Amino acid sequence: MGEGWGWGRRGEPDWPPRATCPAREPKTVLARPCAAAATALLTGSDPASSASACRSARLSVRYGRLPPRVFSAAEPETMAKPAQGAKYRGSIRDFPDFNPSQDAETLYNAMKGFGSDKEAILELITSRSNRQRQEICQNYKSLYGKDLIADLKYELTGKFERLIVGLMRPPAYADAKEIKDAISGIGTDEKCLIEILASRTNEQIHQLVAAYKDAYERDLEADITGDTSGHFRKMLVVLLQGTREEDDVVSEDLVQQDVQDLYEAGELKWGTDEAQFIYILGNRSKQHLRLVFDEYLKTTGKPIEASIRGELSGDFEKLMLAVVKCIRSTAEYFAERLFKAMKGLGTRDNTLIRIMVSRSELDMLDIREIFRTKYEKSLYSMIKNDTSGEYKKTLLKLCGGDDDAAGQFFPEAAQVAYQMWELSAVARVELKGTVRPAGDFNPDADAKALRKAMKGLGTDEDTIIDIIAHRSNAQRQQIRQTFKSHFGRDLMADLKSELSGDLARLILGLMMPPAHYDAKQLKKAMEGAGTDEKALIEILATRTNAEIQAINKAYKEDYHKSLEDALSSDTSGHFKRILISLATGNREEGGEDRERAREDAQEIADTTSGDKSSLETRFMMILCTRSYPHLRRVFQEFIKMTNYDVEHTIKKEMSGDVRDVFVAIVQSVKNKPLFFADKLYKSMKGAGTDEKTLTRIMVSRSEIDLLNIRREFIEKYDKSLHQAIEGDTSGHFLKALLAICGGED
Repeated sequence: MGEGWGWGRRGEPDWPPRATCPAREPKTVLARPCAAAATALLTGSDPASSASACRSARLSVRYGRLPPRVFSAAEPETMAKPAQGAKYRGSIRDFPDFNPSQDAETLYNAMKGFGSDKEAILELITSRSNRQRQEICQNYKSLYGKDLIADLKYELTGKFERLIVGLMRPPAYADAKEIKDAISGIGTDEKCLIEILASRTNEQIHQLVAAYKDAYERDLEADITGDTSGHFRKMLVVLLQGTREEDDVVSEDLVQQDVQDLYEAGELKWGTDEAQFIYILGNRSKQHLRLVFDEYLKTTGKPIEASIRGELSGDFEKLMLAVVKCIRSTAEYFAERLFKAMKGLGTRDNTLIRIMVSRSELDMLDIREIFRTKYEKSLYSMIKNDTSGEYKKTLLKLCGGDDDAAGQFFPEAAQVAYQMWELSAVARVELKGTVRPAGDFNPDADAKALRKAMKGLGTDEDTIIDIIAHRSNAQRQQIRQTFKSHFGRDLMADLKSELSGDLARLILGLMMPPAHYDAKQLKKAMEGAGTDEKALIEILATRTNAEIQAINKAYKEDYHKSLEDALSSDTSGHFKRILISLATGNREEGGEDRERAREDAQEIADTTSGDKSSLETRFMMILCTRSYPHLRRVFQEFIKMTNYDVEHTIKKEMSGDVRDVFVAIVQSVKNKPLFFADKLYKSMKGAGTDEKTLTRIMVSRSEIDLLNIRREFIEKYDKSLHQAIEGDTSGHFLKALLAICGGED
């Protein structure tokens, strides 16, 4: 049969495949959707795009206050054509005046003679739906007695050929070909297997299995079983069954039971009961699992993703994380995959091609919206800057258009952004540090061990690191006192004389009380020639009122000068006014006030009235004084009013240090651990390392939220903070940083 990818034995395109399971009638169920989902249903938009905002909805009717609503449980992404009444979210549509014979002739002429008209080929193929392309294939065969796919392969080359040929395959056969390539030859492309099997619906899985059997006369489950192993293989086999529950009526009791089972299978167990994770994540409905994830966070204080990273490993861990992401939002999963395929040096073209082809008639518009919301740039612009030639032109056609200026949302994306904020406003994620008090703490023994490590010829840096990095700051202060009592010596002075360079700065920083450490960092940022504005912004824009007030007291005590006077002497203009406002530590601490939030949003939304100075003053009055919960609501209202994210408005309308400090405040309000994760990443990326920033954040966040920062780091940058530190530092400085980091994710 040759390379067959979905052609029938008589050489004709065989679609749908002969072995396809009978179509299932969508079930009619009773459910009470949350506000976002209800809006989606009433407006005809895709409720799947609002899924992540609905995780905390309670869908069991008997617990609901609203009357039940009847709707189809069939997912809109199941088939290329949307369900009746649903809004189409693909970027490629049926061509209105379709003539398959004429199109076949056009393609034949484009490939006839010397060379080929690649522009004509890509223009035609990207403006026809997959169903229409199959008709073109049939007519091409009838008219010319030739296989259109074979001719395209002969005429085209490289990435462009792979992309065009991928578009010509029926969706299930395209997936079958990708999986066949992933498990053929030496090695296995586990990422491809994960992406396809974690993201497809039951019906898509059934079609894939049938297409694979038809194209290769082999059993897909047998081939995957023969090429994988362990729990990774078991979960793949479960997903291959395509038996995920589809009812949207959720039992509260079962949700609680699944939460308890997952908790006992992981966090509460010595070792991990992987079978429970496989059974629950592989079989429960999406709506059920979204509620399980919400309740898991409330019960355990950590997201399910964190437990998976802590309990599972390798490809099995990656698969389960992909399943969770697709449960939360398939479109967000693919937006992330596309971003990672193009970021940094080089492009993962196979991933880029596979996603752009497979989602072009399903949810590309949702992916585009989330991409721009999450990465502050349009998918179109990133493809444009990362690819070239006919390959680029074809990808841009599949993308379906640019999404205007960075930071601006078209209406659907504004709704997605608003719903994301709605969720973040009610989420209560427990902040955790990586350095905790030592359980068997003995300050006398620690003081003696440190004295021994520094006595005589040479210094035992390993002992110093082991003690100081594994004690809380309060315990370190006890060690300092005990050291003085026993030996009549200043521990800080001894450490300073024995250590040097980056290690000395790190260890001495850990030994200082937090407020005094921050005060010293602010002092160093302002002393000498020039000012380290980034350090001033990082500290003053992120500390709580209590922390700011403690810093003021420490600064006055250590340097006999008020922090406000120091800032006044070293900065100027609006930047000085903003920093002094932050340094007062008088930010409101109450909750949100919706009416006032609308007024505040209106106040900063009008960027046309008044001069630049007036605009900066208005932003300062709100961003520097309102509570974090209130500012989150202001940001939501700002999106509703303008279709812009407030952060992008700041970047567009302002410049220099004023822009940087306002952006830092906004990012800190949105997600403080993510703000610090970004700062850590930037301190280590590229040539050279910003050791001062790296040290400052690792010291200051080690007992507050470094564990949360670690989670945000690996989520955004696809590598752990541990790995980044390991690849960018060395020696005892590396050892100390890894000890503070607290583990590999």
